This record gives sequence, structure tokens and C-alpha cells, in this order.
Amino acid sequence: MIRTSCHCGAVGFEIETAPSEVTDCNCSICRRYGVLWAYYSPTLVRRVEGGPTETYEWNNHAIAFHRCRACGCVTHWSSNDPTRDRMGINARLMEPDVLAAARVRRLDGAVSERYVD
Repeated sequence: MIRTSCHCGAVGFEIETAPSEVTDCNCSICRRYGVLWAYYSPTLVRRVEGGPTETYEWNNHAIAFHRCRACGCVTHWSSNDPTRDRMGINARLMEPDVLAAARVRRLDGAVSERYVD
């Protein structure tokens, strides 16, 4: 079981499997957030700490970026399309040994929307 938590512990998730790979995206928001995304089906992620989050949506409002209202850590993104079976968990909130075992993929989200590794 993998557990994530924001800095203050108010927002946390449990996931049964560690990510085998994470995505380092260079789009205008991800590079500013400094996150590494681990992608999961929302059905495989359980929120265990239910502190309030604030969301930010931009461009076409397809996804909502969530951050802890108390400490400000970006915790995850969720799709605004209920049929989309994908969400992103900020893998930097996982324990270092879990993150170290994952392959880091580089996504050119700024231009081509393709992996460049």
C-alpha cells in the first residue's frame, strides 16, 4: 500500500500499487508546480485524509488541479469529465524510496504533447 500526504497531513491518499513510471511534464503549469505525475484510475485511489482542497482550472477546464487549503501542496488533478478514467497523483508526495523506484518519463506538454525520452 502506497500512502501520500501533503506537508501538513490534511490531504492524503492510499493506492495499492506503486507507480512504475511517473511523468515530468514541461507545460506551463506543471513546470511551475514542479510535480511528477503518477497516473491512476480514480477507482484505485482512496482518499484517507479529507482536508479541504482548493482547485484551479485553466484553458478548456478539462481538469482541476487540487492543492491543500492549509499548506498549499499540489496533491492531485482530477478530470471534469466523469467518463474519463484517469487522475494524476503528485508523486513527489510519496515516500522517497517509492519515487526512486519509478522510471521518470519526460513529456513535452508545452509543444508536441509527446514523450521525449
